[in-house]
Amino acid sequence: MYNLLISAGAAIAVFLVVLLAAGTSYWWAALLGAMVVFMASFLIISRIITKKLEEIMEPAMKDIQAQRFEKGIRDLKAALRYGKWQIYVESQINSAIGMVYFVRREFGTAFPYLEKGFFKNWVTMGMLGVTYMKKNKHDKMKETFDKALMASPKESLLYALYGYCLNEIGENVKACEIVAKGLTKLPGDDNLKQNLELLREGKKMKMKGYGEMWLQFHLESMATIQKQQMAAMGGKRRIIRK
Repeated sequence: MYNLLISAGAAIAVFLVVLLAAGTSYWWAALLGAMVVFMASFLIISRIITKKLEEIMEPAMKDIQAQRFEKGIRDLKAALRYGKWQIYVESQINSAIGMVYFVRREFGTAFPYLEKGFFKNWVTMGMLGVTYMKKNKHDKMKETFDKALMASPKESLLYALYGYCLNEIGENVKACEIVAKGLTKLPGDDNLKQNLELLREGKKMKMKGYGEMWLQFHLESMATIQKQQMAAMGGKRRIIRK
């Protein structure tokens, strides 16, 4: 990362200058000065990069929310030029791009971005796990979900999604273990309780309790999604009279 290298270089320069000017007996002053310069330089550069990213990311996300996807994605990709300046910047931008493509069902296009995504973004990690499942890369699926749970151990839907995917590939016992693990982290979670009972009975999990968050993973058929949307609207279509 450029920020780290520049800050370290400035700190080393200060350390050597103070050491040469004051003598080796003042090594502690040289070290203190180097630490102050490192921290100051790192924070200043971080703020500059953060500001530049905000100027790109905020309008890009507004465009995406307004369904101007092409423009939003184009701007997000432009922000990748700052990826080498700050740690995790590139992976976070890749997560955002991958999520947009995945939600639009452009799974093949989303995949390489999700692979390079931010491990603390549990939603995009979940999308990556689902993609590995569909590619029959079950070990990679488990590895992805396990990594996501380590970073986000308090997300009910993440445990349920992992359990759902495990059950889909025929690993019911492992699915029960994961959902039960979720209940140890989130005791009293009704969605996890219900789904653990269903898994133990050998039945299909019911995920509608998670609402729109669940639907974005595209594991339900379009007919099921439409049925749920109709139910949310009161079970019948509005009739517009002219």
